[in-house]
Amino acid sequence: MLDVGKWPVFALLPPEELRLIRQACVFGSAANEALYVTVNDEVFALGTNCSGCLGLGDLQSTIEPRRIDVLCGKKIVSLSYGTGPHVVIATADGEVFAWGHNGYSQLGNGTTNHGLTPALVSTNLLSKRVTEVACGSHHTIALTTDGEVYAWGYNNSGQVGSGSTANQPTPRRVSSCLQNKVVVNIACGQLCSMAVLDNGEIYGWGYNCNGQLGLGNNGNQQTPCRIAALQGVNIVQVACGYAHTLALTDEGFVYAWGANSYGQLGTGNKSNQALPTLINTDKERMVEVAACHTSHTSAAKTQSGQVLMWGQCRGQAVASPHLTHFSSTDDVFACFATPAVTWHLLTVGKRFVWSNLQKLCPDVRICMKVMEMVGLFSPPCRCEHFRALLNETDEESIEIHQFSYLVYRAFLEYLYTDTINLPPEDAIGLLDLATYYRETRLKRLCQETIKRGISEENAITLLSAAVKYEARDLEEFCFKFCVNHLTAVTQTQAFADMDHDLLKNFINKASRYGAFKN
Repeated sequence: MLDVGKWPVFALLPPEELRLIRQACVFGSAANEALYVTVNDEVFALGTNCSGCLGLGDLQSTIEPRRIDVLCGKKIVSLSYGTGPHVVIATADGEVFAWGHNGYSQLGNGTTNHGLTPALVSTNLLSKRVTEVACGSHHTIALTTDGEVYAWGYNNSGQVGSGSTANQPTPRRVSSCLQNKVVVNIACGQLCSMAVLDNGEIYGWGYNCNGQLGLGNNGNQQTPCRIAALQGVNIVQVACGYAHTLALTDEGFVYAWGANSYGQLGTGNKSNQALPTLINTDKERMVEVAACHTSHTSAAKTQSGQVLMWGQCRGQAVASPHLTHFSSTDDVFACFATPAVTWHLLTVGKRFVWSNLQKLCPDVRICMKVMEMVGLFSPPCRCEHFRALLNETDEESIEIHQFSYLVYRAFLEYLYTDTINLPPEDAIGLLDLATYYRETRLKRLCQETIKRGISEENAITLLSAAVKYEARDLEEFCFKFCVNHLTAVTQTQAFADMDHDLLKNFINKASRYGAFKN
């Protein structure tokens, strides 16, 4: 189900075993260690087992897969690794487990003893639900459902964000400038940490001698600092290489900064950049950026599915984005990165499986049942509203009428695939549901979908929806788009049919922006 054939560490697995793999991660100094999860939610490891990083309870290398019993059935949602290596995962229940190298307390257990088996990271996290983890060389950060960031481990350059350079033996909340803010995405370079906020701001802290924090200087930072140069730019994803950083905007642009000796910034030269620099991607809208703290390779994927790569590519320095024949950024790291490790947890495409099931059988109920049977599901009980609804009744079926069948169908697809696949106009109805059910992540996905699909023809319709559903960030984005394309937008039928109060507010705000000046 998951194509791992490009990674040599899996070469000896028989075809019947390869067909069962649902998630996988390749790591280690020579890409010689791997973990994978099967459709039965069993977890296996193989490789050299440096520092006990395979979690098998010993230091023995293994060329054949061995099962990690303690992780079976845990449903891994996020995985990251350091260079020790140490390995950290987050489960569907929001728990964090860590094992492997622990010379700097990067396992978060208060000791410096290596961990030979996965152990729950409990200090300050027991009452939290962690959704994402990221590792630098010897430090770890974790993101919770509340948008809080916790960090622990090696801290020689301030990468833990505690305000000092003392190592942090247990998880500690990164506060300072992040206090009362909601983080939605995290990443780590070798010795630095990055965080993206729900309002599109991006913060960095830790080692900065190559300018990888994007602050315009080369001084290390012991607490999070906002990248002021990106003021007014809405960042939706960040990825860190060894000493460089990539950031994706809501409009599909890519910025890069930091070390550039291999051309990993994609600027056409090899000069370091201490400030974010816009990469020339031939006006193609990007939907994903990829980098890994173990390498100097960069990659990005376009909205049309094309994959670009640059930086250190099998020993060559590629200084500008190069178009490949790959269909995934994962393939770039399998074939061209050194070492050829995975930049994130490989996961079989739930959307791909769902779409193909729909072609075979249009009955959404049967598709849901098949997804559950093969272990590719995120059940409706993920939704607080549904959970309460199911707990309050013993009925076999529940009738719900607030939204249309198409909207509920799209919502169920989201619950079972973690993605949405709608044109921007249809995403408006789903945005309404997400607002009503207080599904923050779904609301953000809807907003991103709408932003990617905005045009002169539908801009006013999307602006009206953003105002109606109190999506402030989306409202501002749609408004700026309308102002920047004012002549074309005002000639559309949607503008002619615009609500009187909305039209009045739009004209007043546009006037303050100077849109009607000669």
